[in-house]
Amino acid sequence: MTNAEDISRFEQQRQEKLERIKEFGIDPYGGRYEEPESAVDVKNKFREDDQSLRAKSAGRIVLLRDIGKLIFLTLRDRSGTIQIGLSKKLLAEQWDIVKLLELGDIIGASGQLGKTKTGEITIWADDITLLSKCLLQPPEKFHGLADVDQRYRQRYVDLWANPDVMERFKIRSAIVTTIREFLTSEGFFEVETPMMQTVAGGAAAKPFITHHNTLDMDLFLRIAPELFLKRLLVGGMEKVFEINRNFRNEGLSRQHNPEFTMLELYQAYADYNVMMDLTEGLISLLVEKFCPDPKVQFADLTIDLSRPWRRASYAELLKEFGGCDIDDIKSIRKKARELEINESNMDDVIVTGEVFEATVEDNLIDPTFVIDYPAPLCPLTKRKKDNPRYAERFELFIGKMELANAYTELNDPAVQEENFRLQLRGQEESMATMDKDFITALKYGMPSAGGLGIGIDRLVMVLTGAASIRDVILFPLLRPARD
Repeated sequence: MTNAEDISRFEQQRQEKLERIKEFGIDPYGGRYEEPESAVDVKNKFREDDQSLRAKSAGRIVLLRDIGKLIFLTLRDRSGTIQIGLSKKLLAEQWDIVKLLELGDIIGASGQLGKTKTGEITIWADDITLLSKCLLQPPEKFHGLADVDQRYRQRYVDLWANPDVMERFKIRSAIVTTIREFLTSEGFFEVETPMMQTVAGGAAAKPFITHHNTLDMDLFLRIAPELFLKRLLVGGMEKVFEINRNFRNEGLSRQHNPEFTMLELYQAYADYNVMMDLTEGLISLLVEKFCPDPKVQFADLTIDLSRPWRRASYAELLKEFGGCDIDDIKSIRKKARELEINESNMDDVIVTGEVFEATVEDNLIDPTFVIDYPAPLCPLTKRKKDNPRYAERFELFIGKMELANAYTELNDPAVQEENFRLQLRGQEESMATMDKDFITALKYGMPSAGGLGIGIDRLVMVLTGAASIRDVILFPLLRPARD
């Protein structure tokens, strides 16, 4: 018998049980189940000296042991698991239904709370309610599937079959909540900005394009909320943040998903030094709250998240790990050729960036703020007053990944307009549009400000030790499944 035939046989058996349940006049998909207690609450209320306690729980059957006139079930709910004891003596009128229960079914159970001889807290059920019949055979050991891709495609199974996965997403939710609480306590105001935009701005990335039928116009799914958040600075919102969904029509990898979550914030009268302090304080709070130890395991790396974090200039790190003086373009181009980078038709600053990525980034394991980037790489950033060749920008690297990007924001409308013109050269016609309204906004006057973006997905990866971004996104984008 082939595997496909085997699966079909299991499905057929479950379908037959479904029909038998219906014959008993039972709705196999139940309805409202009044006030079930969570598994953890049931366990917490148990008292050895009180035999009168009753409990009521609901969940999915993840373990079933049938020993004739006694059946033990393990139910899993949002909080954990609880054992249910089913005996023919207590459930005489429902016993025929009980014998039709299977792994994966969702049930409600109520009865006296007690312990088994092995010390397992158990609800000795005297009433069972079928809430949803499972028609597909659940995996016996979902964690051990050879096709890991299936876990992402069937996250709805992965979550209840693998408690570690459920716990990671609970932590992710708590991390986002903590970020909101932290920023609100610091006086930031949460806002929402458009996800469909007439101009793809705020970052150098390829957008997704959609069409609005009523207005007969193309729109871009946002690649960043930056230019709208800065408009709010002009309007007088001096501290704003958004936890937003961004969309970039680019590749898939362990660190990239085309749809991702970003924290972006702006603070009037601040600069990139303020953003560094805020970033280190925020992430350190998350480490303290969600990591047992500041030394965390991430893939094959051990990362020390203890404070203080290193702050080093772009030029300093290029010299340290690339062996190149940032002012010696000949040596940088030579290094590029050694790295098999085709540098012949590249501008000097682009070659420098390519060499930096190839030689430096894989060495940035513990938290490192890379500061003072070459100005041509940063069209939205103020330049350093004492050396305008460099921009007041930092990127935070942890575990060889960029986690955050921040600027002292450019607020001179004339310089911004010229930078936009340079940035748009050579872009596709559909994208080569300047956001003139943003320039108009700057002409009204935007206060000096610090701006910060933190990749939430990558941050959760580091804090939970997830090796792939797909492990921290509930429904990551995947290639179409093969039939």
